[in-house]
Amino acid sequence: MDLSKGACYYEPVKDSNENLMLMRLIDEQYTKTPFYGQRRLTAHLKRMGYQVSRKRVRTLMRKMGIAAIYPKKNLSKKHHDHKIYKYLLRDLIINRPNMVWASDISYIRLSKCYMYLVAIIDWYSKYILSWKLSNSLEKAFCIECLEEALSKGKPEIFNTDQGAQFTSSQFTGILKDSEIKISMDGKGRALDNRIIERFWRSLKYEEVYLKDYPDVRSSFFNLDKYMKFYNY
Repeated sequence: MDLSKGACYYEPVKDSNENLMLMRLIDEQYTKTPFYGQRRLTAHLKRMGYQVSRKRVRTLMRKMGIAAIYPKKNLSKKHHDHKIYKYLLRDLIINRPNMVWASDISYIRLSKCYMYLVAIIDWYSKYILSWKLSNSLEKAFCIECLEEALSKGKPEIFNTDQGAQFTSSQFTGILKDSEIKISMDGKGRALDNRIIERFWRSLKYEEVYLKDYPDVRSSFFNLDKYMKFYNY
């Protein structure tokens, strides 16, 4: 079925319907205003009539892997034992395909649960080279995504955030073996990976928010259609 192993081998404890509704509202508002932190999102939900505490909003944001665009934790938490690489794209003129690839993870809502989507994009052409869905933030689905992308070509530089999935020895080892330079965003600098951040915004407004995926199979089918639409 072309599903990643991460989407099948583990089923997390389900969230309450109320939590899922709050996460949907947080996701929508955060996509509009990524500079909103816990305080502003709490105030936004209260204005909508939801009696929520800042602590609860903070817990849900951590589960979703989002934070305001000023210095913050990334979707995938940093692992202190993993090597962090220097950001190589500052002042770099990117003027051809396969010069720089970038990758990131985003929260994708379904009607009764949620998934995580990883994608790899060519910085110059904005082409999505590969993507995978998972219901957990294990590194396996990121590695599968990387291996699939590399079957189509090879960049000179590969850029990610400092999340544990991307700094793991398995992930960086594949890049080193392929003689690809490794670049990582500065801490709390969302704009360092702005190309794929723009893609997430397009994906959510043009696809995810227009549909209510009932299950993983439906989300996979519709996301696959959108990726082809977006690329071509």
